[in-house]
This record gives sequence, C-alpha cells and structure tokens, in this order.
Amino acid sequence: MAKSNVSYVCTECGWTGSKWYGRCPECGQWGTIEEFREAKPNPSTTRTAAPGRTARTTASAVVSSAAQPITQIDTASVTRIPTGFGEFDRVLGGGIVPGSVVLIAGEPGIGKSTLLLETAGNIAKASSGAAQRNTVLYISGEESQAQVRLRASRIGAVEENLLLASTTDLATALGLIEQHKPALAIVDSAQTIVSQDVDGISGGSTQVREVASALIDTAKSLDVPVLLVGHVTKDGSIAGPRTLEHLVDVVCQFEGDSQTALRMLRAVKNRFGPTDEVGCFDMSGVGIEEVTDPAGLFLSSTDAPVEGTCVTFTLDGHRSLPVEVQALVTKSVLPTPRRAVNGVDTNRIAMLVAVLYRHGGLALLTNDLYISTIAGGVAKEPACDLAICAALASAATNVPIAKTTCAIGEISLTGQVRPVPRLEYRLREAARLGFTMAIVPPLRTSVHVDGLTIVPVQSLKDALEAMRLTKRAK
Repeated sequence: MAKSNVSYVCTECGWTGSKWYGRCPECGQWGTIEEFREAKPNPSTTRTAAPGRTARTTASAVVSSAAQPITQIDTASVTRIPTGFGEFDRVLGGGIVPGSVVLIAGEPGIGKSTLLLETAGNIAKASSGAAQRNTVLYISGEESQAQVRLRASRIGAVEENLLLASTTDLATALGLIEQHKPALAIVDSAQTIVSQDVDGISGGSTQVREVASALIDTAKSLDVPVLLVGHVTKDGSIAGPRTLEHLVDVVCQFEGDSQTALRMLRAVKNRFGPTDEVGCFDMSGVGIEEVTDPAGLFLSSTDAPVEGTCVTFTLDGHRSLPVEVQALVTKSVLPTPRRAVNGVDTNRIAMLVAVLYRHGGLALLTNDLYISTIAGGVAKEPACDLAICAALASAATNVPIAKTTCAIGEISLTGQVRPVPRLEYRLREAARLGFTMAIVPPLRTSVHVDGLTIVPVQSLKDALEAMRLTKRAK
C-alpha cells in the first residue's frame, strides 16, 4: 500500500504528525493544526531503493560546485545594497546582502508595502546610471499594477527602472525574476502567492512553505536579493508555518500604533548583522520618512517643570532613547482603586507601589493611579523603575522634578537601587540632550560625563531625598 503524503503541521511551533488534533501536542495551542501535503517528487531525481531501504535522492554525477577551504573563500566581492534609508540599513546590518531573503512582517495597514515600495524607488533611482542589473522588480499579489502605480505616485517612487507585476502564480513570479535578474525583487506577499504544483489553499502551511522554498532557491542561484512581505496573526506572530522564519535569512517586524505616526522596524533574526537593532520611521500622507534622531519623540514640548513627570533612558538595540513617564495620583472613590497604565508593565506597577509604601514612605495603595508614557514610548525595561517611582512620588507630593533631571535604575523588593546595563551609554545620551543631573545606581567604576552631575544612590529613599520628594502624600 502506498504511503500517504498527507501530514498535519502546527502553524505555531512547527510540530508535524500523521493525525489531526484540536490542540497541538507540542505547544498546547488550540486550532493551529493544519493539513499539509508534500509536493510530489520529480521522477528524474529519485531512484529505486535497495531491498529493505528507503528511496533517496541520488547523488549528482557531476558536482557543480566543489568544496573549498574556508580560508580561500573571498568575501571582498560581496557588496551590500543600500536601501536609501539609513535606519533600514542599520537594522539589516549595513544594507541588503545579495542573494538573501528578507521577511518583513507586520499588522495590516502598518505600512509594510509603502516602506518596500519606497525602498524599491530609492534603489531604482540610485542605480539608474549603472550599466548592468539596474532594475528593481516589484511583484504584487494583492494589488493591480494600476493600484501600485497610484501609491508610487503618491510617495514619489516612480522610476523608469522600477518594474511592476501583478500575479498570484508562483511559477510566473519565478519566471519574472529569472527573466529580468533584477538588483532587487520584492514579493508582496507570501500568503497570496500560490503554487500550482502542490495542494492547499492560499496562505496555508503547504503553500507558504513551497513559496518560501522556491523563492529562496531562486535568490541563491541567481544571487538576487528578495524582500518578502509576511502577514501576522491575531496575536502578532508571523502567519504561516514556523519553519518560514527558519528558512529565510532575515526576519524583521514592522511595528507601530495605528493612532500615531511612529513606526519601528526591529530585526528578530539576522544572519548578516545584529538582532538587537531598531529603526525609527515616521508615517505620513506622502510616504515614510526615517527618523535619524528620535530623542525628542518621547518627550513633552513644555519647558516648565510639571509635577508627576520624570525622564529615563531605555536601550533599544544600540540606541539609547529618552522616555518621559507621566503619573497622576487621585483619591479613589471605588472599593478597589483603579490602575490604568499605558507603555509600562501593569504587574511591575503593583510591585513598585508596594515598595514605595514600605521603603519610600508614600502610601498610594488606596489611590487611583494613572501612569503613561509620551507618544507611544515603552518603559517596560527594569531600568525605568526609578523614574516610575519618581513620577508617582512627584504626583503624590505635588513637587515637580526639574526638566534637566533624569532617573535611571532598577528597584528591588528591598528598596535598593540596582545597577543597569550600559549606564555610561545612557548618561552620554542624557548629556547630549541637555540634562544636567542624573540619579543613578551605585557606580562600580568611576564615570565622568561632561556637563552632567551624576548622583549615585543606594536606596529608593535616598533617590527620593535627592529629588526632594520625601514629603508625604496628602
């Protein structure tokens, strides 16, 4: 009896089995098991197995590429392709590597297609004077050529070297790449392209895996980089089988709040660069613009000190960003005091309020507390604890903190101020932005930053005294 080529794959963790389950036996997720049909093998690449053994692909009689010692392989000829966005190049590690496959994932309407279309326009414009491989191929499976042309006109990406194609057939897309051999190929998106050689619906595990594998083979053989757009699920993870992320070379998440113009590009996986970099972009009606210095995005514009605010510095990749934490403390009229937060960790707020009561002398357990950051900033790093406590204490005592003072440090349950990584890097960024005083944890080594007064504190109580916030709340 012939063995069935039907298996079942978990789209969340990649588990495979011969039987369908409502709940994945590996990761425990419900409703993630989908039917998967293996592509039929090419008869010319198989051989008859020996008795008692499984058939395998035969070894090639003529080896196309011989193995070489690693010391003799030349990498000087590999030149990265600049995208036209310094922030995009930073995330990729210096530009697009020829022959690589980059997956750009994000929520619908976040601006993935706009970013890649503008990138295509930048590369096509920069390579307009080149003698060879000066074209960029944009393949859309979601929009027609006219729709893409209208968006390109709006964002200023209309170039003679930018080729547009609209198809959902994988064979046609591969043929276009082989025919034009562009400097860059963009496929939008992986979930809309369908292969006629395998079964399965568009966007299913079988189709997505086949599309990704075929594009990777073409990219490697022709040395053409491919930017692949990917959708995300309801919980924010990349749609399709988990193996999709393992197959590609680079995985980037394009994030942002739909109510704000700020967009962040993060590298989740990168074979050619760091994975802790982040790029900042601004979404507008005329396209996407990079934000080379996002320092002022997360700070309020007022110069007068206001109670209930404190500035801290977080690390996002190799970049230090200032984040302003705002707090509002009011008397509660409810049996259970309200805790409303935005941009900070709710569980950590509960812990810090208890530490403030036990070691800071501020009784806020029965008050309504509202804590938020500016312009969608994120203050969930432990190094933001001291600034959150300072903002709460400032709001409770009605004592403003100077606009030129920042607080950096982690708070333990014993009320101690603990060290944070790369403190000197944060302090230098604070001095560059005009801050004159920094409340920091105890220093292990001497740190000197011109124009900045560094005040080390041992405990939360010492920090509140240094900022004159020891007055009890009314």
